Amino acid sequence: MVGNIDQAKFELLVEVCALINSNYADGKALVSQIIESSSRLVGAEAASLLLYDPVAGKLRFEIALGPKKAELTGRLIDPGEGIVGWVVREGQSLIVNNPESDPRFSPVISKEVDFPTKSILAVPMKVKGNLVGVIEAINKTKGRYFLQEDQYWLELFALQAAIAVENARYLEKTSLELSYLSDKAQANSGWHNLIYASSAMAEKVDLVDRIAPSEASVLILGESGVGKELFAERLHRASKRAAKPFVRVNCANLPEPLLESELFGHVRGAFTDAYQDRKGRFEVADGGTIFLDEIAEMPLRLQSKLLRVLQQKTFERLGSSETVTVDVRIVTATNRDLESMVSAGEFRSDLYYRLNVLPLYIPPLRERKEDIPVLAEHFLKKAARETNKALRGFSDSAMENMLSYAWPGNVRELENAVERAAVMARQELVGSADLMIGGKGQDIDEFRGKNLRDAVNVFKTYFIRKSLELHGWNQTETAKSLDIQRTYLSRLIKELSIAQPKE
Repeated sequence: MVGNIDQAKFELLVEVCALINSNYADGKALVSQIIESSSRLVGAEAASLLLYDPVAGKLRFEIALGPKKAELTGRLIDPGEGIVGWVVREGQSLIVNNPESDPRFSPVISKEVDFPTKSILAVPMKVKGNLVGVIEAINKTKGRYFLQEDQYWLELFALQAAIAVENARYLEKTSLELSYLSDKAQANSGWHNLIYASSAMAEKVDLVDRIAPSEASVLILGESGVGKELFAERLHRASKRAAKPFVRVNCANLPEPLLESELFGHVRGAFTDAYQDRKGRFEVADGGTIFLDEIAEMPLRLQSKLLRVLQQKTFERLGSSETVTVDVRIVTATNRDLESMVSAGEFRSDLYYRLNVLPLYIPPLRERKEDIPVLAEHFLKKAARETNKALRGFSDSAMENMLSYAWPGNVRELENAVERAAVMARQELVGSADLMIGGKGQDIDEFRGKNLRDAVNVFKTYFIRKSLELHGWNQTETAKSLDIQRTYLSRLIKELSIAQPKE
């Protein structure tokens, strides 16, 4: 304890505490401010902030000041290693003014970074008795030694710094969860509702409600556009995880390196544009459910990483050796034949069996035609509000056409067709001509005699062309309606040789 309070030090302490408490909304700015303030407060030549990872059980150099800061940042050390490790193990501050003769000092780091250590002051950061990290000051600038007075002021500062770091962590996690929930709410005005009239769909909904309380993985199967994501939503809402995040990822939208970063996160410097650490979707979904759509498109290398999450609930961020532990329920979906892909060596068999614990097949719209009228009416009401038209329903001929059409794009195509019809309609009842789907519709025969990949390409070509027509060949709007990135849509247009007809 200091007998006479140093007024200048006290004013500096108030100043730096105010700075960090105004910066905790920006995690990177906060740690930078903490370490700069520590160095100013005790007059140190260099300083480091090490944060404790309770899952890995290690300390990480979060940020450092001094001539060798780049070599230190990101380095991991074990509790008990060196002066900082001793502080962690004992839970108390330590001044070492002659480190070379102190058995607790580890010269390894000092030699590796070629920075002579003459004196050390290390102070633990705690919140409610739990370790947050350690502030380490190196080499006193005025005078050779750190004093008890320096320890006193740094301990006072460390109390505020620890609270600020914990606030920043909580704010980051909360902000990520809220951003996903907010995006979903804005896009969907809340959760989707399953709309159906058929007994086939009633059976599927009943099955979902029965398996929802389970923690087992669910694989949702069915053609594109049948509503697999809606069933994934219902699984989550009916589970004990309903109050936690529901996070969607489309595995076909991103190339392998970006998909890995999206799922598992990355650390600063992991790749060219990785300017700061970023949590992946698995961390955001912690405690809740993650829905991996188009799982068949996941590259084999990432399949092994996903398998580990299923088995051990652990992974590492891209560019990091630190292990992250999460508690998530994994729900996947695909429109492809995974068994055939396993036989062809395109999908891991061990992963397939782990994902396929509870399979859920959603029938195509052509096999549950009773759902077409109620779905069409629902989409028409929505489109009428958006177009500000007083549309009462469909003419008999329009409904007959919809019931006879094969709907290769399923519910998604039906929604697009009704949306287009609402725009084109000139009367209160939508007519056949407004739908523009053809009297008998596209017959499923055109898919016969083709292997799965060719048949999928036929469908993709048809569906993408129809979507482009619906949106006036505006690729940005079409990509939004298909829930894919514009760059991915452009690549599909090129691969499938889809050309806009000349006027």
